[in-house]
Amino acid sequence: MNATGALGRYGEELAARLLTEAGMTVLARNWRYGRAGEIDIVARDGDTVVICEVKTRRAGTFEHPMEAVTPAKAERLRHLAGGWLERHGGVPSGGVRIDLVGVVVPARGAPLVEHVRGVA
Repeated sequence: MNATGALGRYGEELAARLLTEAGMTVLARNWRYGRAGEIDIVARDGDTVVICEVKTRRAGTFEHPMEAVTPAKAERLRHLAGGWLERHGGVPSGGVRIDLVGVVVPARGAPLVEHVRGVA
């Protein structure tokens, strides 16, 4: 695995921990839907299925992780959410939500982890 891949996996691990500590249950990680792409984390928040995109950046890089969800990316996440629901029993009573976890890793010190609900 290259450095970028390792950084991404580290961010996903921090995100999964954050979601779990917030009371969610992680159902899947890195779930692939054919050629359409991959969902970083699928979780359950009560009766709601949460599709979670994780973006990890090193501190000082040009783009903040929260800026990474463009309209095209949001549309792809909605498509992937539909794929998950199709393969896992349809829309639950609490519906589906798309969240973003942004992770900024500084050169020193603890990473900053932000969770934003309902981004798309």
